[in-house]
Amino acid sequence: MIYDNDIKKIKFDVLKKVAQYSYSGTLEKNIDKIPYEIIQGKKPKYRCCIYKEREIIRERTLLAIGKSLHTNTENEIITVIPSACEGCPINRYTVTTNCQRCLAKKCVNACPFGAISVNASGAYIDQDKCRECGKCAAACPYNAIADTLRPCIRACPVNAISMDSDKQATIKYDSCINCGACTVSCPFGAISDSSSIVEVINMIKSNKRVVAIFAPSIEGQFGKASIGMLKAAIKKLGFDDVFEVALGADAVAKNEAYELMENIKNNKKMTTSCCPAFVSMIKKHFKELQGNISHTISPMAATARYIKDKDPNCIVVFIGPCIAKKHEIKVTNNSADFILTFDELEAMFDARDINPNDEAPNSQDGSIYGKNFAISGGVSNAVLEALSEDPSCDVDVQCKKCNGADECKKALMIMKAGRLTEDIIEGMACKNGCVSGPCSILPYNEVIKNRKETLDKADNRKISENLSDHKFNSIEMQ
Repeated sequence: MIYDNDIKKIKFDVLKKVAQYSYSGTLEKNIDKIPYEIIQGKKPKYRCCIYKEREIIRERTLLAIGKSLHTNTENEIITVIPSACEGCPINRYTVTTNCQRCLAKKCVNACPFGAISVNASGAYIDQDKCRECGKCAAACPYNAIADTLRPCIRACPVNAISMDSDKQATIKYDSCINCGACTVSCPFGAISDSSSIVEVINMIKSNKRVVAIFAPSIEGQFGKASIGMLKAAIKKLGFDDVFEVALGADAVAKNEAYELMENIKNNKKMTTSCCPAFVSMIKKHFKELQGNISHTISPMAATARYIKDKDPNCIVVFIGPCIAKKHEIKVTNNSADFILTFDELEAMFDARDINPNDEAPNSQDGSIYGKNFAISGGVSNAVLEALSEDPSCDVDVQCKKCNGADECKKALMIMKAGRLTEDIIEGMACKNGCVSGPCSILPYNEVIKNRKETLDKADNRKISENLSDHKFNSIEMQ
């Protein structure tokens, strides 16, 4: 695998080593060797010295085996890697060479804390007095005061990241929605997610039946590998069976369609429930709207229940691009047991020398509508399709499709104010949908190009027809 940046490669290298040793049963014996196997020689490649590089690898290894780097472990799905957090501007507002030492001194007058003065070189900010209010930058007629907000703080849609007393990033878990935007935005890879890769491999090696279910967004992530190829490759990892979560998405579309019909009759607005980061945003930041969240479970939970209905004792592992799913399984009953991300799956493939593109021909569990839950607008399109397939559904439905966390916030603010004209909000925390999730493998444009080729081969089965064929109607969807 060729990665487009060193952060992805380093994470992949650690996950691959952990997977290799886990499969061989020698992880405990070799865990201390991993930093030295990945960072070899005496000269640093990424940081100031090889000792720092190896410490970062050591801490990443702890995350890869599911250990915590901090004392607060209850909600720690996304975490800051202490040794890796560096290099960001400590001072948010700085004076640039654009400063003209003007006579008006608007920046000085604008500062309510007396933090700015003007000397022979120009304006000067006393960082001990600065409270980062931004009034000086707004007042400067030459735009000479730069706002260099940390990338992780800027990326977080819910203001869940701040700096601690040591000037390192810290996450406020009461506010965090686990969307993973910070993990993607940090230029040093200092924020990452904890992994269940070791637990999953141990389950595979046990005598329990372990079933994998993968998100609709998987098509296009591993080149032009079809669903059949991916299923065969995943089975080679040791899984007993593999299912498309697109099947569960069909069930969600149908159930949400009927729920939406009922809400429209009662003049009640509704939001979708398939994106766990969007649901967390409502529950943590728009608590007044919790009653508007669809009562339908997510496609992941629906597929897991479908499998466990046939075999209650099996272990279900969801595979997708989403970090927030790792939180969802903690708060949803009778769902998947473990979460693997696409980058973790790629590491397992490489550890076992498996290439999905070398495997079996195509197969299909979900409809094209279920498959397109992976893209922005796909959920509401599937709900509308489910409505159109039932002649008794004669309501006119208006959907607001939110592409990314910022659009989600705006729509929820409108809904909170009672000014939402649409009947339902489709919320996707990741821009472009799950295909651009924080743990995706390939760039978005490449994924979409690959997806088109695989989806063009899918049949045109209807949602209701597909659910009937799979005998899905008996599954509890609430």
